[in-house]
Amino acid sequence: MADFEPLILLFRRRDVDADVDEQQQQEQGGDDDEQQQQYDDVVEAKRNNGSKRNTCTSITKKTPRVASLDVFRGLSVLLMMVVDYGGSIFPIIAHSPWNGVHLADFVMPFFLFVAGISLAIVYKKVPNRKEATLKVMLRALKLFLLGVLLQGGYLHGITSMTYGVDVEKIRWLGILQRIAIGYLVAALCEIWLPCRRWRKEGFQRNYLSHWCVVLSLSAIYLGLLYGLYVPDWSFSLENNSGIYEVKCSVRGDLQPGCNSAGMIDRYILGINHLYAKPVYRNLKECKPSYNEQVNQSMPLWCLAPYEPEGILSSLTAVVTCIIGLQYGHILVQLQGHKERLYNWFLLSFSFMALGLLLSFVGIPLNKPLYTISYMLVTTASAGITLCLLYILVDVYGWRGLTYVLEWMGKHALSIFVLIISNIAVIMIQGFYWKAPENNIVHWIVSHVVRK
Repeated sequence: MADFEPLILLFRRRDVDADVDEQQQQEQGGDDDEQQQQYDDVVEAKRNNGSKRNTCTSITKKTPRVASLDVFRGLSVLLMMVVDYGGSIFPIIAHSPWNGVHLADFVMPFFLFVAGISLAIVYKKVPNRKEATLKVMLRALKLFLLGVLLQGGYLHGITSMTYGVDVEKIRWLGILQRIAIGYLVAALCEIWLPCRRWRKEGFQRNYLSHWCVVLSLSAIYLGLLYGLYVPDWSFSLENNSGIYEVKCSVRGDLQPGCNSAGMIDRYILGINHLYAKPVYRNLKECKPSYNEQVNQSMPLWCLAPYEPEGILSSLTAVVTCIIGLQYGHILVQLQGHKERLYNWFLLSFSFMALGLLLSFVGIPLNKPLYTISYMLVTTASAGITLCLLYILVDVYGWRGLTYVLEWMGKHALSIFVLIISNIAVIMIQGFYWKAPENNIVHWIVSHVVRK
């Protein structure tokens, strides 16, 4: 109204006074809205046993299903299948032995990223925070236990007909366990952290508390990674009675044998509960370790277990999920294609630039450590991929080209359990001719894969 005051003054005083009153009401409208919102929250809290609803998203309309999310999830599943079964044939797509990023190193961040987006859709409205928290904790626990069952050593691989694991050597952490942790923390942020309404404050200020969690987790990660002192440590091999000592006595080292992430896992989880065949055994200096033979030219840590989904690296993995949650907020709060894509691209290119800058100044792209630079670059890649799929599927409607990926995305967990975790393969090889090794799976592995 202020822009039109010179014109209004040409009219009668009564009209001017009326317009001034109207302007004051508009200026106070925001406060009235807030008071009304607070009153509505109190009323609804009483209806829901004291739980307040999420005021950030409770005023939004129902978000129609976005097909590109299912396609994105299906693409992540497909990438995991390709790198798991093709990585031994084409090492360039397998996990990088240590520093650097290969195709396989994008899979985990993609899953965490899309899990965060889904949380923003699921918890647009939280009528009862305590009930929602209980459901989140139960879901995370189920996913964690499923991961322990599939990757804890209970199953012995596609060429084995046996199962069972010594509880003193069970692997506690893995892919599904990391997703469960990220899901749990991001969901609790969405349910409990204070936030303000979108139309009043804007995206960044609405979810400032979420970004504070992101910065806090990143700061804790950097402080522990570079600040903890790593002493010398020792380990023994199952088929060897000798004890091998790894010389460290350093602080801030990012090499496989003497980083603080590995030390934390050894102290808290126990060395017998770590991944027995870490990917750094593919390093040139560790090649002799395939036969578990120690020589003077090979570092002793090449034979030691290491957990790529460890405790410290889970902090930055959680950050990926929370950032995905912010992409989900954009999807829920903005209905226009241009607005969504603009904000997504802005965040993605900002993260990419910052991640590459950090890699140039000395923080390497490293998946086992889940470094800050790796987290930013892979999250940015996930965001850019989402934008491209959104344009292809939801803007232009080319769903026929991505139907298979969309179907895979809707059944991602089932595919992971049956195919990627080899449950289906193990069941198939249960049918054999005269001897257990005479099955179709064993024949394919012997005559196709190994050759």
